[in-house]
Amino acid sequence: MAKRRPSGDGMVRKRDDGRWEGRIVVGHKENGDSIFRYISAPTQKELSAKLRQLTESYKGVDLTEESNMTLSVWLDKWLDEYMAATLRPSTLNGYRRSLELHVKPYLGNKALTKITAADLRSLYRTLQETGRVQPREGQSPGLSGRTVHGIHTTLHHALKTAMEQNLIPNNPAAEVDPPKFTGAPMKILTEAQLESFMRAIEKDEFWHDLFYTAVTTGLRRGEICALRWEDFDAKQGTLHVRRTLHKEKGRPYTTGDTKTYAGTRKIVLPPSTAQLLRERKEAALAEWVFPNPFKLDQPISPSTAYNRLKALLKEARLPNIRFHDIRHTFATHALSSGVDAKTLAGILGHTKASFTLDTYTHTTGDMQKRAAEIVGGFLTDYLGEEMKPWQNSESMAAEASA
Repeated sequence: MAKRRPSGDGMVRKRDDGRWEGRIVVGHKENGDSIFRYISAPTQKELSAKLRQLTESYKGVDLTEESNMTLSVWLDKWLDEYMAATLRPSTLNGYRRSLELHVKPYLGNKALTKITAADLRSLYRTLQETGRVQPREGQSPGLSGRTVHGIHTTLHHALKTAMEQNLIPNNPAAEVDPPKFTGAPMKILTEAQLESFMRAIEKDEFWHDLFYTAVTTGLRRGEICALRWEDFDAKQGTLHVRRTLHKEKGRPYTTGDTKTYAGTRKIVLPPSTAQLLRERKEAALAEWVFPNPFKLDQPISPSTAYNRLKALLKEARLPNIRFHDIRHTFATHALSSGVDAKTLAGILGHTKASFTLDTYTHTTGDMQKRAAEIVGGFLTDYLGEEMKPWQNSESMAAEASA
């Protein structure tokens, strides 16, 4: 039996046409046979330089036989085997539709190992110029920067998984800066505006409990409307978020899984919210925490809650925010009050605390500024007035010579 050649092992030869060719071992098949990567150059010196670069890029990598698959095949495999268990079906279908429309037609037939950063940059340019499949009259033929940024995020994740599974030596998406876009500024209610909102809902006996729960938990609109009494533990004061109420175009509202599997969570309620729900449960006539008053066997619809929010805001002369901005308001004030990002991510149903921090950078930036001021004050108290952080050696020398 032939000896298994280690990854990185190479060979150089001069071809009959005068060009130089080299190859290195980059992995192994199941039977132990080597998987090679080939490279050529007009001179031996140029080949040596290219070969060193190729060897470095595959350093520490031992690819498997599956690395020969196309990008299209890998994307399907990634969705079915790696993402299906972490995303609800509607989110998974959204990923699949986006990749089918905007990635596979351009790069789907290319070998996974041959996808380069240059390929991705070219793809993003094309999508921004002519990526819209059927633009409406007067509509730009290109996709927005936000949409292309989202496609990049999906590809980055898929290619990172391929790298972790030893299918590619590195993630080409990590070398690409996605299109920049200016997102709409996040709208939140300030402390004063939040107080006004709470006073406004106090006057609305029917809607008070729903909006009070939303403000004190940060639940999504679909999540709060889908709550059943079985989700509430009155003794422990906890709420189990198990489902969401959502609507697909042309269809009625239906209950389904939460946005992600991390979205299925148990949260500890603030004492006031827990007590509010205990009292509400005692008078409940339906299985839903917030039922439709005209059809008690059905929950209140998210669109009805949205419309009532808009009316309340107008009556209270408050900014015209979305229902989701109540969630942003909760999260922002929670972080500002000292709730750590990991705990908040669990309450909000985010998969990672890093996503929570990225989403609320405006808050964490303010927190860092306050932290710097606290540290500066502490150093002044501990080390003396002459150690103020804004004093440099020149100013101190000037003071000494005065």
